[in-house]
Order: sequence, then C-alpha cells, then structure tokens
Amino acid sequence: MSHPYVPELKWLIYVTIFTALMWVPYILNRLVTRGLWLSLSNAAAETGETPTIWARRALRAHANAVENLIIFVPAVLVVSILGISTPTTQYAAMVYFYARIVHYFVYILGIPVVRTLAFAVAWAAQITILLSILKSMS
Repeated sequence: MSHPYVPELKWLIYVTIFTALMWVPYILNRLVTRGLWLSLSNAAAETGETPTIWARRALRAHANAVENLIIFVPAVLVVSILGISTPTTQYAAMVYFYARIVHYFVYILGIPVVRTLAFAVAWAAQITILLSILKSMS
C-alpha cells in the first residue's frame, strides 16, 4: 500500500538532520581546546578542562533541540498517518524548522531575548500542529 507524501515529513527530516549536526561545533571546539588525544580519551575530570562558553551553549542548545524532537516527531507522524496535512500544519512544520535554527545560533551567541522568542515560536508551531490533530479527530 502506497502512503501519500505530506510536506510536514520533509520538514521533519530537515529538523532531524539539523539536530543531528548540532554536535559538530561542540566537538570541533573540544578538538581545538583539548587536542585529539584528550578529546578521544574523554579525560575531562582528570584535566579539569571545560569547553568555551559558546561550546557549552551549543551543547545545551543541542539538548534542547533533542528534547523538542520528542514533541515534534510524533505530531508530524500523526499528521502523516491520519492523512490530515493542511496548509496550517505544513506552515507550522516549516516555521518550527526555521525557529529551531534561529534558536540554535542565538543560543550559541548568547542572545537571551531572541533565544526565548525563537523557542516560543517553535513551541507555538508544535502546539498548532497538535491542535490541528485534535480538531481533525473531533
């Protein structure tokens, strides 16, 4: 049985790829500040080394993105499974992707108000998708 394509799945893949790449700057910072051997040995406790502030922010931004995937992934999959894609859910999925990109970079740069606004926009996009699902089920 063939399953119809819904555009939200494209945005889900984009979000997942972006989230999967968020660790790269943090690890590159580790390689620069610790060197290859200490980075591979994971000897932070012994060396007392801590990553730069932007790298710590990158790590936290990545963790936040992973935590939000727990909401976004099932929402998009339910839209796909139920075949209830609408312009609203499509737009919300796209907005979520771009808001997460903004959130990541402003988090690294330490821009608190914009970071919070980007998070709120992404959250609102998730809620929009979830409310659309509930509406379709009533």
